[in-house]
Amino acid sequence: MLVSSVVGARPNFMKIAPVVRELLQRGVPHLFVHTGQHYDESMSRVFFQELEMPRPDVDLNVGSQTHARQTAQILVGIEEVFQQRRPDLVVVGGDVNSTAAVALVAAKLGIPVAHVEAGLRSFDRSMPEEINRVVTDHLSDLLFTTEESANANLEREGLGQRGVHLVGNCMVDTLRRHVDAAIAREPWRDFGLDPGEYAILTLHRPSNVDDMKALGALLGTIAVASRRIPVLFPVHPRTRRRLEELGRPIAGDLRLTDPLPYLRFLGLLARARLVLTDSGGIQEETTALGVPCLTLRANTERPVTVSHGTNRIVGTERSRVLGAVERVLLGDWPPGVSPPLWDGRAGRRLVDVIEAFLERRAA
Repeated sequence: MLVSSVVGARPNFMKIAPVVRELLQRGVPHLFVHTGQHYDESMSRVFFQELEMPRPDVDLNVGSQTHARQTAQILVGIEEVFQQRRPDLVVVGGDVNSTAAVALVAAKLGIPVAHVEAGLRSFDRSMPEEINRVVTDHLSDLLFTTEESANANLEREGLGQRGVHLVGNCMVDTLRRHVDAAIAREPWRDFGLDPGEYAILTLHRPSNVDDMKALGALLGTIAVASRRIPVLFPVHPRTRRRLEELGRPIAGDLRLTDPLPYLRFLGLLARARLVLTDSGGIQEETTALGVPCLTLRANTERPVTVSHGTNRIVGTERSRVLGAVERVLLGDWPPGVSPPLWDGRAGRRLVDVIEAFLERRAA
């Protein structure tokens, strides 16, 4: 029976790579589709090489659009693919536009959907990702969760009997597979930095980068923090556009760079003193690596990174952010522990469930 895995944007690749690898190793017929939501070298193509993923069988090449236009192009393109190939199961990951659009088309064509990283909730509908998560979960037949809170969320929404499986974190599978090679590259040298003596900043949430006043204030806070420790800032393309609109020189020791390939970024992340981010995936990666993470948001859809890991929600108010940075630099930060089932074998458990599901359908 044919399984189709669909990716679209950078966060998807690390989540789906272990699933694709396991399916291929077991000889499961597989159709690999890339929507092209992220499409350039640094945000997409290099990931297929570094994560040892096959070249996509189909690339929709949708590119960068508004949410509505991008989603519409994915809907049209993926419908044609599914009508031609008729997969028996569609696997999607995460919470990007591609995830929700593909799930919608599959569900309307009567094709079962498996959602990798189901059940996460920030309870903040102003986040486009939150809408994508809810839509995808309610369309899915198999719901693969990374933490117990996700199971509870699905139960609350009436999805507790809909094929929910706590399998662990596929993104951590990818991290554990590649982290030693990433560190061996010593990527900090490229920026004149020493291991353990720098911070990393990532920003891309609309609440932080689309409001010019909020973005300016946050960069001012980071500039102050960079007087204590250099801050490396790989800039997402949409954030880069906002910085150009802001038209303000970057103060302090804030070192901007283009988006980085996975292995280079992972090596930097693993040896950072601390990370400031609004990314959900980086909250998970820092927890797996034991690196202090300061989340520049008012909430998180990944509470296990706080209850077990090294992540703390600090928001964007200057005194809280700077106070948290100072705590890390003084060594006053919880070391954290690895959450249950974040052991590098989530992909294996997940594909066990998929194979059993396909066997039941074939019977």
